[in-house]
Amino acid sequence: MAAVMLSEVKHLWFTPRITNDQRLTRLLPLARPRSLPLYVAASRLAPFSAKLSMTFIRWLLALAVTWPACSALSAPRASRTAESSDSLIVVIDAGHGGHDRGGIPGQRVAEKDMTLDVAQRLRNVLSASGYRVVMTRDSDVFVPLPTRVAIANSYRNGIFVCIHFNATQRAGAGGIETYFYSRDSLPLASAIHNYVVRGAPSSNRGVRRRGYYVLRKTSIPAVLVECGFLTNPTEAAYAQTASYREKLAEEIAAGVRGRNSAASDSFIDQTKVAKSERHSSKRSHKKSARKKKSSSKPAGSEARSGSINREA
Repeated sequence: MAAVMLSEVKHLWFTPRITNDQRLTRLLPLARPRSLPLYVAASRLAPFSAKLSMTFIRWLLALAVTWPACSALSAPRASRTAESSDSLIVVIDAGHGGHDRGGIPGQRVAEKDMTLDVAQRLRNVLSASGYRVVMTRDSDVFVPLPTRVAIANSYRNGIFVCIHFNATQRAGAGGIETYFYSRDSLPLASAIHNYVVRGAPSSNRGVRRRGYYVLRKTSIPAVLVECGFLTNPTEAAYAQTASYREKLAEEIAAGVRGRNSAASDSFIDQTKVAKSERHSSKRSHKKSARKKKSSSKPAGSEARSGSINREA
């Protein structure tokens, strides 16, 4: 009954004083019985019409008229909600650049090239997902740390993702580690770390809290991802393949998308360790100066690569 063709309905009028046999014909005077869907004639509906009140018939007719309009409006509204559900701005920081190769002296693979390539791939993946992306550098140029931080802090509704690769004098060292500093950055660090570790053929070195400059000075959630050791022959070989760098970008992007639902992992707090390393480095430097000897090792060689640049 509710599916009566609207084109056939020319006049609608209601009266409480009609018989059951006349009910539908009085309601729809211009609707011929054979025009009703499924070839249901009004006379055949007469036995059932006694069970229906006029209020119910009005409700069915109103529903038939308004339902198509409601359906048409609901789809665009859902689309707009999906588009605006995540207005996040992702600031991507490719580590090092220009005269700063990254890594340690004598390192064969330049960290600055690997970080830029992964950062550009990450930008493409996130942009395809509808995120607005800002790069601190998009070419082989040197960008001072304060400038990188200033770029990140200029976007209040954003997150800061720093891309790095690790290095050490010990060729056997390897694995993935992710750093954060502020507590509100831990969920983001946990999400990205778990996705990257899942997709990388490297060991899990854990989520770590440490006061690197780019993490300590930013006012938005910020993380620094170490995507493996370029001084490890196996991990360096992976890093030099485009497919692996694309995989890293996809996993980091998955972590960005899943940051709100990720559980915060336990982490290794290295904030105090970092301070002691800086102090011990200063003391050893003073001793070397008094003895007028240069150290046989680079300062802080036992720590991660680029720790001076990242913690300045």
